[in-house]
Amino acid sequence: MRDIVFTRMSGWIPSVIREAGELKLMLGAGADANHEPRTFTFPIEEAHLAVIREDLARHLLLWSAILPLCDDAGTRGRLDEDAAVALLGPILLAPAADVDAIFRRIRWDRSRLVAHGADIGLLERGQVCAAMHAATETPNGKRAQEDHARRRRAERGTVLDPLDTAVLRFTGQYLHGASVPKRSPAAVEPALLPEVMRVITTAEQACAGMRIGRDPRRGKRATDRRDWDRMKATTEAAVRRAHPGLVDDAVRSVSFLMCSEATDRSRNTPVEDAEEAAGPRTDPGGSRGKTALTFTDDKDVERKWRQDGPRTASAEFWDFVGDRSSGDNEVFTIEDEEMGEGIQLHFYADSLARITTVLRGEGTAEPQYRVEYRLVDGISGYRNLVSAFVRGGCAALEQHGPWIADVAEFERARRRRGAR
Repeated sequence: MRDIVFTRMSGWIPSVIREAGELKLMLGAGADANHEPRTFTFPIEEAHLAVIREDLARHLLLWSAILPLCDDAGTRGRLDEDAAVALLGPILLAPAADVDAIFRRIRWDRSRLVAHGADIGLLERGQVCAAMHAATETPNGKRAQEDHARRRRAERGTVLDPLDTAVLRFTGQYLHGASVPKRSPAAVEPALLPEVMRVITTAEQACAGMRIGRDPRRGKRATDRRDWDRMKATTEAAVRRAHPGLVDDAVRSVSFLMCSEATDRSRNTPVEDAEEAAGPRTDPGGSRGKTALTFTDDKDVERKWRQDGPRTASAEFWDFVGDRSSGDNEVFTIEDEEMGEGIQLHFYADSLARITTVLRGEGTAEPQYRVEYRLVDGISGYRNLVSAFVRGGCAALEQHGPWIADVAEFERARRRRGAR
């Protein structure tokens, strides 16, 4: 039988229960192997209960000191009750100076105290009892997160001035640098907002006209890492030139915002529209393009495309790649059976082969092919070659050389590039 003897408004602050006639402190902390919250208890005395009832600050200090012991218990271990009981008297009953001394010797959970209103300056001077003079039962989790973010930056030697802070708040990166950035003008003090917007305008002007294309080699919604890196470098260089006082955290947050917005635009743009945005591609041979093509992957999966369909050949092919590409499926082929030509993309080797039929097989004779290779520079290089082929066939690829017919020579070229 378990009875609640004392509890506070916030359900996470430890409660006092009576179990089998014995007073115990009960708290939830950590999680078990199934990610369910763990509950710990250990015995206390009536004198301890009296302080817990009347003194919120001491109650919170005890909680802060016990939490590391709960962490030590892990997902299935037992709480070290002797260590927990040994903290009761020194924290709940001792003079403030002794409590401060105890906290200089033990591990304790700072975030709990900060969330419940601790004076951060006093905490950092080791005056934990005085720091809790204005403690509150209701926690402010954001206050604890901001304190943690500030201390994490301080460990790296980064100190923010008001503009740095305002930029990070505007982009939503003040608490977590890995969170998805967004524009939050309401999070910035009105007096600083015009200066923040000047920083953002600098970034927008620097990357105007740049785009981050899709990279279907890594999935249907994946984007081109090279495009991202180019936009990031361009944005950061411009912001640093125009606003040299900004710390790296603030500069990176602005480039992260620009790149994320460009990525969203790319993901929300139909493939056909995205190809138009990349610029027209000419067919020097004057061909009106292919009328029927077959796409295959390394798993012998096939998709047909015809000119009278609703989508362009390039869009349909890259959609096929986005659906099928994986770590063990990195070779894709486009074939024009009627013309006896095709291209094969080797994503694992950053290369492409163009294949033309020299002699069609008749009877028992095997057909003969000419195979030529070239290195490819990123997804944009693949896109250019695919577009050229579907518009003008192997003849349209001639200007995109050099093409290497000798396999050994091509392998040497690959190794030379890999060594750079």
